[in-house]
Amino acid sequence: MTHPGADPAFEAEVRERLDAIEAALHATALADTPFVTEVSRHLLAAGGKRFRPLLVVLASQLYADAAPADVVKAAVVMELTHVASLYHDDVMDSADVRRGVPSANSRYGNEVAILVGDYLFARASSTVAQLGTEYVALQAETFARLVQGQIAETRGPAAGEDPLAHYLSVVADKTGSLIAASAMFGAMVAGAPREVVAALAAYGEEIGLVFQLSDDIIDIASDTSGKTPGTDLREGVATLPTLLLGASEDPADARLRDLVSRPLSDDAEVAEALAGLRAHRVMDDARAEVERRAESARAHVAVLPPGEARDALVALCDTVVQRSS
Repeated sequence: MTHPGADPAFEAEVRERLDAIEAALHATALADTPFVTEVSRHLLAAGGKRFRPLLVVLASQLYADAAPADVVKAAVVMELTHVASLYHDDVMDSADVRRGVPSANSRYGNEVAILVGDYLFARASSTVAQLGTEYVALQAETFARLVQGQIAETRGPAAGEDPLAHYLSVVADKTGSLIAASAMFGAMVAGAPREVVAALAAYGEEIGLVFQLSDDIIDIASDTSGKTPGTDLREGVATLPTLLLGASEDPADARLRDLVSRPLSDDAEVAEALAGLRAHRVMDDARAEVERRAESARAHVAVLPPGEARDALVALCDTVVQRSS
């Protein structure tokens, strides 16, 4: 959860905070009717990595002044904002499954899924109001970035725009922004100085990109991740390896470029694309980009106060990179 060799007392405290956050998430999702409660808890009950709450907790542990109740509230705001966005994402993507269970839209319908996503945003907003206006402003700015990232993804790159640069911008807005805000919230409830909050914002942006880009690699490279390889290829979703390949002008790549340029419904074509990508240098290039960004994240951590929390934030970089190595 944190890192090898971590102090058992530190590990126990982090686990205690995460357990309290889990209980608070389900309590905050409670609604006035059993039906809305059921739908709002649907994805929470399915689990998830709880990566954002973990970042809130670790950042809050950099200093001794964080009130446990405020740490829990900060983490609930970040995770509910994330989960609410998933309800909306799944409607836009016509997704059937999320976190191993039927998506809310496939089980309850698009209209209910959208409205319950709105309900969870509202619950996150009422929680963040208890922390103060500075937190309200940061959550609102983060939400605005999330929405703009989703719109940019929906529209695609503009004429003449580099598709890879567009993709990285979308990932920064859709994933990096909320992960950065999570680290900032943790530092803020602990009373960290502004330079530390800024360093954690930069760290969160980078590790958020690392998190998504490593998923891009896993979708192609891994047969053991629990996710069906080639899901993105079947859906025609652009990812770091396919965008790197798209920039290739080598005639030998023509067939593979064609395969990754469109959704693949034929299993033989999916298998051909997976085999071609796995043997291609773009996978090494993609892993190098993930490692470069992880190293950048580690550099931002260097200015933080030394101790178990900082060590855990560094180790998190290694953990995320190792997922796709």
